[in-house]
Amino acid sequence: MADQLLSPERNGVRYGLYTAGCMAAYFLLAVLFGVAHKIEYSYANSAILAVGVCLAIAHYKRARHDRMPYLHGYGTGIIAAAVASLVFGLFFIIVTVVSPGLMERMRAEDLFGFDLSVTIAFLAILLQGVMSGVIISLVAMQYFKSPDHKPMQQLE
Repeated sequence: MADQLLSPERNGVRYGLYTAGCMAAYFLLAVLFGVAHKIEYSYANSAILAVGVCLAIAHYKRARHDRMPYLHGYGTGIIAAAVASLVFGLFFIIVTVVSPGLMERMRAEDLFGFDLSVTIAFLAILLQGVMSGVIISLVAMQYFKSPDHKPMQQLE
C-alpha cells in the first residue's frame, strides 16, 4: 500500500489488527501461565492498546510528511482502538467457546460474579477499548499534532 493512498481509516484498521494480534498473543500467554482469569493481568491490554494507538498516529504522521490534520490523527487512533477492541473481543468469544473452564474461573473471581456471560464480557471489552482509545488518542494528539497547528482564535 503506497503511503500517498494512506487514509486515516486504512491506517487505523491496519494498526488495529496489529494491536489486536498483540493483545491476543498476550492473552494466550496469560492462559498458558494460568493467570488469564485474574483481572489484574488484563490491565496490560490497556498498555498494548495505548502503544498501538500511538504507533498508528505516528505512522500516519510520517506518511503525511509531518503535515497531519489534527482530526485525521485523532480519527486514526480511534479507529485503531475500535478495530483492536472488536477483533480482540471476537477472539475472546472464540477462546471461551473452545475453553469454557476459563469463563467459569472468571465468574468465580470477577466483580460481576455469576452474572458474567460471554456477551457481557465481549461488550465490556469493546466498551473499555473504544473509550480508552478515544482518551488515548486525544492525549497522544497533543504530542503528535503538526508544529504549525494553531487553535481556533474566535468564532466567525
